[in-house]
Amino acid sequence: MAEHMPAGPVEMGAEMDYPEHEKTYSLFLALAKWGVLVCAALMIAMAFGFFTTAGFFSATVLFILIIVVGGFLLR
Repeated sequence: MAEHMPAGPVEMGAEMDYPEHEKTYSLFLALAKWGVLVCAALMIAMAFGFFTTAGFFSATVLFILIIVVGGFLLR
């Protein structure tokens, strides 16, 4: 049997809401950027706290310092 293929343009569904799409993509990029900063700062602070004699308080201060400097640089 022959396949029935439409000759006209393919229906793509509803119109795209491009402003909403761009807003969602910007939110995703911001969350990814800040998530990477927090994870990297946490790993660095944990390594500093566990593998040196600095301790918990110094590692916490380093974590906060990295977040502040990273936040300033990523604005």
